[in-house]
Amino acid sequence: MTDLAEATRHAFELLISGDADLWRIIAISFEVSGAAILIATPPAILTAFLLAYGRFPGRRLLISLFSTLLSVPAVVVGLTLYLLLSNAGPLGDWRLLFTQKAMILGQIVLAFPILVAMGHAALQSVDKRAWETARTLGASPARAFWTLLRESRFGLLAALLAAYGRIIAEVGASMMLGGNILGYTRNIPTAIALETSKGEFAQGIALGAILLLLAFTLNGLLHHVQGRGMARS
Repeated sequence: MTDLAEATRHAFELLISGDADLWRIIAISFEVSGAAILIATPPAILTAFLLAYGRFPGRRLLISLFSTLLSVPAVVVGLTLYLLLSNAGPLGDWRLLFTQKAMILGQIVLAFPILVAMGHAALQSVDKRAWETARTLGASPARAFWTLLRESRFGLLAALLAAYGRIIAEVGASMMLGGNILGYTRNIPTAIALETSKGEFAQGIALGAILLLLAFTLNGLLHHVQGRGMARS
């Protein structure tokens, strides 16, 4: 019990003192996950729109596929991309393995199905007459699309928060694709896994506190957004 109390005290000392290694790990997590969510969101929302309002062969199959991909473990995504990006893989010439770009790619793959599935649900909840009315009144497809985004903004924001929460806390894909290199690809989850395996709990507790704070913040924002959406409807 004394060791745990000492490790906790040391953890908060690391956070307050501005330990360079600790805050670099935190910065890498937010940089990588922020880049991944920014890249994944536009094509994912466009895909969600096509699935909600398009009519084409295989549409229902694609909807089922994205719903199924929600439950794919991060380590499976990491293994698949590792095999593709390794020297013996078909994408080995890209030289991406054990880089931040590989981590971003892995997190994009993890975030994309969440954004599509939840975005599709949000767009479908909007009265379809909104699109038809906008087009009838002479709005361009782009302007009518923007109208739909505004009408479904609470659901889309919930999808964004859910996807971000998933990728910033995952460890499997980041460990396999980034290699857990200090100062370059070591992020919060991989650092926690490494430090606790060595019996060094102070840094793990400090980073865990950051993730816990982030989880509470995202959860609070999600409930706030969902509450506003329900009040609006």
